Amino acid sequence: MIRDGSFLRKSDSRRIQRLKCSSCGKRFSTATFDPAYRQNKRKVNFQLARLLSSSVSLRRSALILGVSRKTVERKLKFIASMAKTKNQSFQKNYRKVESFQFDDLETIEHTKCKPLSITIAVEDKTRKILGFEVSQMPAKGHLARYSVKKYGYRKDQRQGGIKSLLDTIKDMTLENVSITSDEHPYYPPLVREIFPKSNYKRHKGGRGSITGQGELKKLKFDPLFSLNHTFAMLRANINRLVRKTWCTTKDRRRLEDHLNIYMHFHNTVLT
Repeated sequence: MIRDGSFLRKSDSRRIQRLKCSSCGKRFSTATFDPAYRQNKRKVNFQLARLLSSSVSLRRSALILGVSRKTVERKLKFIASMAKTKNQSFQKNYRKVESFQFDDLETIEHTKCKPLSITIAVEDKTRKILGFEVSQMPAKGHLARYSVKKYGYRKDQRQGGIKSLLDTIKDMTLENVSITSDEHPYYPPLVREIFPKSNYKRHKGGRGSITGQGELKKLKFDPLFSLNHTFAMLRANINRLVRKTWCTTKDRRRLEDHLNIYMHFHNTVLT
């Protein structure tokens, strides 16, 4: 492999080295194997990831960065794929966790008649997000009958999502890991199955306070504070999760993309 000149890349004004294979004669450059290869707006990737992790919507991000909304939609998928790879590397290489907390965060898919559940596990004390799973769930309360009438039966996939999350983080924890959750009936059998030697504690959930998007509790001592504080940060920093917002998720896959971007930002910058 020998040097074969250089060129000025228009997208970010960087000079890129051209190379030539001495055996086959093929030409390429140092940018050929870059994940952002042939992207014309690569210079906005870093800033867009930070905006999407700071309660800025897709349309407003496009306005701030001076790009089209379609560009932001495409880059959301690209940045999420990069963040997902980094998150998987974090899960594989992170030290063994001694204690963690987990619970569900509820949001919607286009309408309140189509709710989604986000199961999230957080390391106690450090508040690192260990993993998450998005699951479909049926509407509850007075909307249940109307939801079935308009959109049909909606299968409850929460148990599968919880099991998938616990299976994912099992290799990250010690054998006798301490686990804390609220008194949701789905949790005990799954914890006993996946973490048979764990120290599992359940606490009654408290009433939400005005602060923290209703996720922080009106308790003198909150045993799930690390988890609830992280939930409050998710509500505050992901625009589609803010309570009483008009920025809602239209596609469940885009919610997963957004969560992957925020998880990487949360673990590497905020904590």
